[in-house]
Amino acid sequence: MCGRYAASADAELLDEIFVIDEVDGPLPPARYNIAPTDPVVAVVERVRKDAPDEVTRKLVPLRWGLVPSWSKDAKGAARLINARFETVAEKPAFRRALAARRCLLPADGYYEWYAPAADADLPASRRPPKQPFFIHPSDGSLLAMAGLYEFWKSPAGEWLATCTIITTRAADAVGHIHDRMPMTVPPDRWDAWLDPTLTDGACDLLQPPGAALEAYAVSRLVSTVGNDGPELIEPLHES
Repeated sequence: MCGRYAASADAELLDEIFVIDEVDGPLPPARYNIAPTDPVVAVVERVRKDAPDEVTRKLVPLRWGLVPSWSKDAKGAARLINARFETVAEKPAFRRALAARRCLLPADGYYEWYAPAADADLPASRRPPKQPFFIHPSDGSLLAMAGLYEFWKSPAGEWLATCTIITTRAADAVGHIHDRMPMTVPPDRWDAWLDPTLTDGACDLLQPPGAALEAYAVSRLVSTVGNDGPELIEPLHES
């Protein structure tokens, strides 16, 4: 799964990369330790109410952890931070969003935790701690992670906009660290992926980042949700 990530690009840079028409509301600041239920920045396209034949590309804040529109409450959001590529078109929680509410979630990279080999007879307290790794594009570009988003209305009438990241089996380049990785959308397919009028074949637009990624060990400070800052993505230098 993808359970933590970093996203530090500001609205100006995202506008330049994704050719944004509108920024909708205040966006979350740069974050280096984004966790489930945190606000995140997303790229979406919505049909214009005053011109149904046109769409507007927006930067919007979403909460990470999808709440389906039919949910009775929002308590299960932390369980739906990822949608498996293999079943996303079939699962009731995701299939409606896949047909009409797709987004891009820009990221510097994401974290995974590797468990070193240990004697299975040792109690958990005596086994070596898991080592976090930061996984990111080797060329320094942004990851355009494939996401879905939904709108949920609370019993009190308040609207909540949430999202999930589509994941797939990890490529060999990072598969030794964790068996899942986020799906991405290549730049030449962004328009099609974001197009809310495209209702079929969206999964064909996705691809795993694959060999374009590199991973390195980082400080275990990232394991604590409250820690944040660019130092979390710095390579760990062993003494």
